[in-house]
Amino acid sequence: MKHKNTVGKLVGTFLAVGLMAGISLADTSAARHDGSIESAVTQKLASKARFSNVQSTVGDGIVTLTGTVDLYQAKLDAAKAARKTAGAQGVRNLITVAGPNVPDAQLEQKLATKLRFVRVGYDNAFDYFAIGVKDGVVTVEGEDRTGVGRDEAMAEIANMPGVKDVIDNISIEPVSQFDDSIRMRTARAIYGDTVLGKYSMDPAHPIRIIVMNGHVTLYGSVDSNMDKQLAGMKANQVPGAFSVENKLVVDKS
Repeated sequence: MKHKNTVGKLVGTFLAVGLMAGISLADTSAARHDGSIESAVTQKLASKARFSNVQSTVGDGIVTLTGTVDLYQAKLDAAKAARKTAGAQGVRNLITVAGPNVPDAQLEQKLATKLRFVRVGYDNAFDYFAIGVKDGVVTVEGEDRTGVGRDEAMAEIANMPGVKDVIDNISIEPVSQFDDSIRMRTARAIYGDTVLGKYSMDPAHPIRIIVMNGHVTLYGSVDSNMDKQLAGMKANQVPGAFSVENKLVVDKS
């Protein structure tokens, strides 16, 4: 009986030693792997002048980026480069955008002007974007029919000097032939009107028609309260529309 206990203790000891050795080897292997990832990321970043002030460290396959860049787009691109590095399990992006400080009101006005021309000539009457800026952080709200407009809007924002961070609250409308038919009928009803037709003349300043699950929302600015009421009345006359919310604003300028 004593012999069996001794054997059991020896087996347990060997297992414990083997387990500890295995953990030690795994730790060493992981450390070597982290080192190769860090070296690869460093080389990628060093090849681009805009990443000259960016540093990277790696722990358990997670790349942590620190340092500064001039544009928010450069922060995104640095993370993309690190994420595509072989062996990288994830990226923690702590890079600071240290470009020029632009007053919030001025930055918001510049971005609003830029976004008016997103997708001009490509059914931009069927998407809507609104922005707010606080301490250089841009919040984007809106609806987009295909996602292409959203991508273009986000690219414009990311490359604007003064943008420190971006909160993307743009939603993509569900694919629906029913909604598409309502969009087209609403557009014809509004732009085919002799009074409202003028809003189709400026491609950067249309009445925006958003349709989601049969519900229509009108965005944008118009010249008068009469135009706003008329647009709402025309949209309400479209067959198949469940409801119409008129969010048009009257231009005070």
